[in-house]
Amino acid sequence: MAQSPKYIFYFIGDGFGIGALTFAENKATESGDSLCFSQFPVTGLITTHSANNLVTCSSAAVTALACGEKTNNNMLGVASDSVRVLTPVSTILQQQGYLVGIATSVSIDHATPAGFYAHSASRRSYYDIAKQISNSGFEFFAGSGFLKPELKDSISIFSLLEENNYFISNSISQCSDSKSFKNILIQTTEKDVKQLPFSIYKEEDDFTLAQITQLGIEKLCSQNKPFFFMVEGGLIDWAAHDNLVEELYGEIKEFSDAIEVALKFYKQHPKETLIIATADHETGGIFIDLNDIDFTTNEHTGNIVPVFAIGVGAENFSGLFDNTKIIKKLLKFFY
Repeated sequence: MAQSPKYIFYFIGDGFGIGALTFAENKATESGDSLCFSQFPVTGLITTHSANNLVTCSSAAVTALACGEKTNNNMLGVASDSVRVLTPVSTILQQQGYLVGIATSVSIDHATPAGFYAHSASRRSYYDIAKQISNSGFEFFAGSGFLKPELKDSISIFSLLEENNYFISNSISQCSDSKSFKNILIQTTEKDVKQLPFSIYKEEDDFTLAQITQLGIEKLCSQNKPFFFMVEGGLIDWAAHDNLVEELYGEIKEFSDAIEVALKFYKQHPKETLIIATADHETGGIFIDLNDIDFTTNEHTGNIVPVFAIGVGAENFSGLFDNTKIIKKLLKFFY
């Protein structure tokens, strides 16, 4: 068995397809920027269909990316029969002694982050999904907040988390100073907090994905154990749904900046770290026409999406394969 990576980063750019990649590379060159993941030594492509549709939704896609098995659209962490519960890679690695972090630029109970800790026949059961954070025991969560932190005649999500020894903070510095081994960083405790602001509109106190990633690394490193850290660039998808060009590039650049933080960590631990960056699906049907960006839809498409990898075992992620294979390739290190 090959040496398994001690530190595993799994970056998911929600909605980040080949068209968006082409656009962002062109825009970065024009702006004098760079996208760090496109320089990774290993590149692959993955298919993204769900169990019941050529065009996946985010919950079915993350189920494949987290659990290595297809499910139907709108299901999360359960098989297509809606009965059998699937086990995400985060839980499998936790059982192997890894600490776990989950971070996103949208709400923590949204489909992609939830796919690594929750199971639900409906991705929109936000309160029930958020409740499952406490059962996960994972060490670090970060995002904009929760879509439905309260339900009539039920304990609030915040009270439940605090009862299970999670320290909840609303600032980077407050979370950084926390002595707790279980931390949740959110922008606000208000209801229905869907997202952090788009990067081009952020104000001084708004979290960036890079800041969240750096803080997560610090927290996960504090116990001197191996860790698994999933970071989602969730607003790439939202910008593409609304066909917003400048906002789209800003979110791709923010995604790259977060990966750059992990890349700096990799350079300090090159023989122990694996970084995988991919997407759950494409959004917007983007293509380049006469040096301009065009959207063909406001929805998802069934097109293939890219995979980038660097570090221990990165060579396993080249070629064209299905999205269920990412986790299967990763778990070969452990079985």
